[in-house]
Parts: sequence; C-alpha cells; structure tokens
Amino acid sequence: MRKKIAIIITVFTSLFVGALGMYFVMQYSSSDVIRTVFRDTKNVTITSNDSISESVDKLYDSVVVVQTSFNNQKVGSGTGFVYKLDKEKGYIITNNHVVSDGNTYNVIFSNGKSVDATLLGSDVYSDIAVLSVDEENVTGVATIGKSSSMKVGDTVFTIGAPISDEYSGTVTKGIISGKDRMVSVTLNNQIGDYLMNVMQTDAAINPGNSGGPLANINGEVIGINSLKLVQQEIEGIGFAIPIDEAMVFVERLEKGEKIVRPMLGVTLLNMNESYELYLSGIVINNDSPTGVVIGSISNDSPAQSANLQKGDIITKINGQSVDSRAKLRYELYKHTVGDKIDVTYYRNGKEHKVTLTLDKALQQ
Repeated sequence: MRKKIAIIITVFTSLFVGALGMYFVMQYSSSDVIRTVFRDTKNVTITSNDSISESVDKLYDSVVVVQTSFNNQKVGSGTGFVYKLDKEKGYIITNNHVVSDGNTYNVIFSNGKSVDATLLGSDVYSDIAVLSVDEENVTGVATIGKSSSMKVGDTVFTIGAPISDEYSGTVTKGIISGKDRMVSVTLNNQIGDYLMNVMQTDAAINPGNSGGPLANINGEVIGINSLKLVQQEIEGIGFAIPIDEAMVFVERLEKGEKIVRPMLGVTLLNMNESYELYLSGIVINNDSPTGVVIGSISNDSPAQSANLQKGDIITKINGQSVDSRAKLRYELYKHTVGDKIDVTYYRNGKEHKVTLTLDKALQQ
C-alpha cells in the first residue's frame, strides 16, 4: 500500500515539476522569441519592384498638349507626342479628331512652353494627324516600338492631359486587355459608321488623352490613344490604334499626301434599316442571307461596270464576310485604287460572284 502511495506521489510530483518548468519556459523563452519576431519585422524594408518611373522619364518630355482653335477661338484640346526630328523640324502625332475642327494649332511642351504648330496632314478613317514645330522647341523624342510584339497581360502606361492642359503630364498604368478588337465608330454624318482595329487597355484614358502615347514597360510607344467606350455602366475600357498600323499613314501624312481610298460607287444600307429600305423600294425576304444591301449605284463606277444592281446583297469582299456597312468599308479599305477584288452577292435568291477593278477613289 505504501508502495502504491509512493508511486502516486512520484507521478504527481513529476507532473507538477513539468508544468512548473513549462510555465517558466513560456514566461521567459517565448517572450524572447516574440520580441525577436517583432524586432525583425520592424527592421524589414519593403521596396516596389514594378515601378515604371524610369520608363516614364524616357517618354515624358516628348509628350505635348495639342490645342486647336478656329478663328482664334479654342475649340478643342488633346495630347500628342514628338516621334521624329528632321530638317530642323519636330514631328508630332495626334488624333485627327483632336485637330479636325480647327484652323490654327499650338502645342505645350513639358517645360510649359507654348508654340505654334503646322498641320501637315490628317486622315479621318485612321484618326491620325501629323503636326510640325521648329526643332529648337522640342524637349524630347519618343521611341517607337512594335504593337505586334505586345501580348495580352503586358504592362502599359499612358501620358497625357485628361480633361484639360491643367492636368498635363498625367500618367496612368494598366495592361493590354485585348488585341485586334473591331470597334464600330461614327465618324460624322457624311461618312457614317466605320470599323477600327484597336488594342484594348484598362489604363485610364479620358477625352484629353486622345492622341497621346500608349507605351510598353520599356517606354516605347506601341499605340496611339484614340477611343474610349463611354457608357455609365462600363469602367476601365480604353482603346488605342496599334502603332504598326498608324505609322503607315504617318509617313505619308508628314509629306502632305492625301490618303486616297477606293470605292465601289454605291450607297449601302444595313439589313436592319427597315425604314431606309422601304424608302428605297427594296424588299428583303426573311430567308435572305446576312450582308449589306446596295441602295443605289453611281454612273461610271466600278459597281456599274460589274453590273451590280440596286437591291443586291453583298455578303463577301475577297472571301471575307461582311455583315454591316462598317465591316464592308473596313474590308474595302484594305485595298488601294487599281486593285482587283472579288465581290460575292445575292440576287433573286441566288449567289453570284464578280471581279471588279477599284479604279475610282474617295479623297479626304
């Protein structure tokens, strides 16, 4: 019995000693550990590894505010950037819609200096315009990159003057959200709707950013900000003209050349324009294929030479389907005057194909 009592006392004594030892360990050892952890945390320096400040510096001084006036009254403002120096001139890219309503222009550089600019050329369909200034005023020249090398998810940034020149030099950052977006835009009442192939970005683009650069992480221009999808329920969708496509027009506009585009010599109606079709005396059957309806044909035009007729439904241009007036223009303007193209159309329920020569032109 005494032996059992001794064993029990020994067990309880061991437990007591163990618990007491654990208490002292928690009181002293763990407090040191906690103090060490806190001390290490306080000594940590957090640095950003995705700063684009060097890239911004590379591009910043080439960006300008473009102000447009008509008869000495300011009618618009946007952004542009110097892309070239040549023969004592600095050359600036901006949007056509930034300068289209004016007859005099001036630009404000990053140092605040305002100088007169000369409009060398502009094109409504590509939404590109080229200005020139005296070389001595230029504070920086942008490096042109390649839009074709950009991938969805790549980091991009913009520099511009959203709202007004009061906010010039504003930098916003985002990513390439999409490529080869076909966006329908209305150019004006005379020209109507048109499709543009653009890059989509979530970098903040406001009206005053129009004409400014969209740049890659290296500070190279890969796009020209042109459009913003403005709807109350949509946020963070901006568009830019790929620089690869823009420079094709820039090289011609800086020389003062007119951009000449071909035409079929027809008026076009979308198939959902019921009232316009009714006024033209055209009836579309329910089983008609999707396409664009010919409303009228001009004399001595390529369409007349190819024996196209009022009421024909054009469904393809060179094998590319066209389901709207805007898409037909887009496919047509891939070609130049003198090119031969195939036009697929329906008449009286049957498909036909004809080859015609684009020997007429529409000048801007």
